[in-house]
Amino acid sequence: MKVKGLAALSAGASFTPFEFERRSLGSNDVGFKITHAGICHSDIHQVREEWGPAIFPMVPGHEIVGIVTEIGSSVSKFKIGDRIGVGVFIDSCRKCEPCKSGLQQYCDEGMTGTYNGMERDGKTVAFGGYSNGFVIDQDYAVTIPANLDMAGVAPLLCAGITLFSPIKHFKVGPGMKVAVMGLGGLGHMGVKFAAAMGAEVTVLSHSANKRADALAMGAADFQVIKDPEDLKPLARKFDLILNTVSAMVDVNAYLGTLKIDGTLVVIGLPDAPYKVSAGAMLNGRKSLTGSMIGGMPELQEMLDFAGKHNIVSDVEVISADYVDKAYERTVASDVKYRFVIDASTI
Repeated sequence: MKVKGLAALSAGASFTPFEFERRSLGSNDVGFKITHAGICHSDIHQVREEWGPAIFPMVPGHEIVGIVTEIGSSVSKFKIGDRIGVGVFIDSCRKCEPCKSGLQQYCDEGMTGTYNGMERDGKTVAFGGYSNGFVIDQDYAVTIPANLDMAGVAPLLCAGITLFSPIKHFKVGPGMKVAVMGLGGLGHMGVKFAAAMGAEVTVLSHSANKRADALAMGAADFQVIKDPEDLKPLARKFDLILNTVSAMVDVNAYLGTLKIDGTLVVIGLPDAPYKVSAGAMLNGRKSLTGSMIGGMPELQEMLDFAGKHNIVSDVEVISADYVDKAYERTVASDVKYRFVIDASTI
């Protein structure tokens, strides 16, 4: 499949048009026309080589939605014309215990990322979703509910599942008090999902101007946190805290807002280790844990839940020629709450 995309030719370079070929359809493969691709902050880290050596030219993008145009001879999961989505990984070893139990994101051999890596054959560079066509094994794609806006769905393939997975794992439901740290591309999905599951949601943010948005998304409360002292009135209030902040924070102060047996889930990825006091955890039998995206069964479950509750990401749809500017604005936290590329403009 010959496709057109957007590529960074070197670390930190501006995007340029880039033509390349996807693999031919195998018997278990699905080919689809991309309609939208979300911009994740991790795209920016990798394009700018902030997470270590990267592969260039790079076509980023792991929040991909589109319409099926071709199917392989063994495909039963999709038919031509179906709405399809691809997320953060496109393959895994398929034989380890995590893979066999539907936790492909924790594959013992490492999941195969959607871009900036090699496919399982060890020689084919994986190119992502900033393009107009894609080929994927049907087992690593999901079906998009018919009632959801495609542009708003794209970020669900990363931001959505990243929050849905820990919310489901910790059995969020009515009667629980959940705090979401940060109301950005990740955080706003946590608010929507936790509220839809019946929890009382509080947003903890340093940006007072996001209060109205948080309440409109389903939050019951909004607290402006400028200093660890601001957390003291919230002592032993929350059953679960979802930390979507990538900046360094005083995690001990936030642990103080957990109830006995409460859990703080690290979702954002700071650039240095946390300094955690044993006392902050011992006083209340508290847990500090982490969570990373979700496996294929959970990815589909998340989309089905989103369809039932009409949940999508708040997005700003942009054309291909605006991606460099969108990167600048994302770093400056100047987006409500995700940029999504209209792939027809590539």
